[in-house]
Amino acid sequence: MTNTIIELRKADLTLGSAAASVHVLKGIDLTVGQGEAVGIVGPSGSGKSTLLMVLAGLERLDSGEIFIRNTPLHDLSEDKLADFRGRNIGIVFQSFHLIANMTALENVAVPLELANVKNPFDIAKRELTAVGLGQRLNHYPGQLSGGEQQRVAIARALAPSPAVLIADEPTGNLDTETGRQIADLLFAKQAERGMTLLLVTHDNSLAARCSRQIRVRSGEIAGDSAGETKRAEQAFA
Repeated sequence: MTNTIIELRKADLTLGSAAASVHVLKGIDLTVGQGEAVGIVGPSGSGKSTLLMVLAGLERLDSGEIFIRNTPLHDLSEDKLADFRGRNIGIVFQSFHLIANMTALENVAVPLELANVKNPFDIAKRELTAVGLGQRLNHYPGQLSGGEQQRVAIARALAPSPAVLIADEPTGNLDTETGRQIADLLFAKQAERGMTLLLVTHDNSLAARCSRQIRVRSGEIAGDSAGETKRAEQAFA
C-alpha cells in the first residue's frame, strides 16, 4: 500500500473581505500517496491554484487541517512553516521568479545558503548540470531563453531534495516544443527521485501524463480518477 504523504481534511478558505470575499475552497478532503503524480485541472476561478498554494504552505486555511509527511502545517508558526517548506517542498511557477541580478548558479545556491545547507554552490552546480545547464552556470536570467529559465527554476526546486514537487502551470509561458521538453524533465525527475508531483495545468494532455487527475470546480473536488478507478474495480470484482 502506498504511504500517505499529503492529507487535507475539511479544508476551507475564503479570500477577500465583505462584499469582495470569495469562498475559494469548500471543505475539501484529499489524500495523496508518496510518489504519485497528480494533475489538478479545472476552469479558471475553480480554486485549483489556491488549492496548490495551500498544499505548498503558501496560503493558510480558515478552517480544516493539512498534514504533509505527518506534520500538521495548520499548527505551525510562520517561521516553522517556512523552514518545513524549504526542506520538504519544491515549487515551480509559471513565471520563473528568478532574481535578475544573480547568475543561474546563484539563483539555485543562494536559497540553500540561506537555509544553512552545506556546500550550496556544489549542490547548485550539480542540479543545474542535471537539467542540462552545465554550460550556463554563470549566465544571468536575461541571457537565458524562457525554457532555460524554467530549467533554472526546476533546479532550484529540486536542490533541497524535496519529498513533494509542486508545479503551477509550469509550461504556460513556453512554446509547445519547449513546454514538452520541460514537462519531460519534470516527469523524469519525479520518477527518478520518487517524489510526489502535484501539477496544476490547463493542458489536458499534460494532465493525462499524471497517474491521477483531480478535477476542481467551484472550490470543490468534482472528480478524482483514483476514486473513479477504485469504484470501477469494485464494480467488476
